[in-house]
Amino acid sequence: MAGLLKGTAIVGAMSLVLIVVATVSANYWVWRKTHASITLESGQCVHEPVGLVFGTSYGLRGGGENPWYRARLDLAASLWKSGQVDHLLLSGDNHTRYYNEPIRMWRDLRRQQIPDAAMTLDYAGFSTFDTLARSRDVFGVSRVTLISQRWHLPRAVFIAQYLGLDARGCATRERSILNDRWMWAREILARVQIMADLYLFDRHPYFLGPSIALPTDGKAPGYIIPVYQRVPMPTPVVQALNDLRVLLGPQDDQSPKQRWRAY
Repeated sequence: MAGLLKGTAIVGAMSLVLIVVATVSANYWVWRKTHASITLESGQCVHEPVGLVFGTSYGLRGGGENPWYRARLDLAASLWKSGQVDHLLLSGDNHTRYYNEPIRMWRDLRRQQIPDAAMTLDYAGFSTFDTLARSRDVFGVSRVTLISQRWHLPRAVFIAQYLGLDARGCATRERSILNDRWMWAREILARVQIMADLYLFDRHPYFLGPSIALPTDGKAPGYIIPVYQRVPMPTPVVQALNDLRVLLGPQDDQSPKQRWRAY
């Protein structure tokens, strides 16, 4: 019995050591491959034709707006207005009629005077990997600025490089590691998982769909397919977008403006 317990303890200790070594190695590899491609000062981010905004929950469980969501949108608006990106690709989750990250980002960026012609919505960005794979395979992106937090960008840039994208990360305004400690901890494990996804399990995006060209050149000056006409969507989503069309339709100047609703 004592021998069995001793053997179990040895196996457990060796397993723990292997997990630690794998975690440290994966995180070091990701950092080494990506740190030179991440800019922490937004004013120093180089010009790219497309700025890719990763979706995230716009609200906190305890109430209030998600600061990471607001930081990403503020940076995206700033980069477009300064000419550091020509077009914004807004990618996020849209798993129900009442939760639609791309529409919410599009709506809030319009409030920051970003025109419709400067934005394209990706409704199937269910994960960082899906967002990047779809940017390449659906939207034809090859050069891109990734817009997200400092703790997220190493993994995002690493995936982009793996997919063959010429990608650079532009970090949002910095918060202390203490404030974002849970996200930093999550990313430590997420970087190990993405190694397995890419090199062991040959991961593929959940959904691709038809190709959509982004209007980032002179072929489509000032015009873009309306967001509600881009890709055939499930009926509940179509209904939600049609509701938005009604809200955004022309109104009599003397009639009171309707309030926005979140979907």
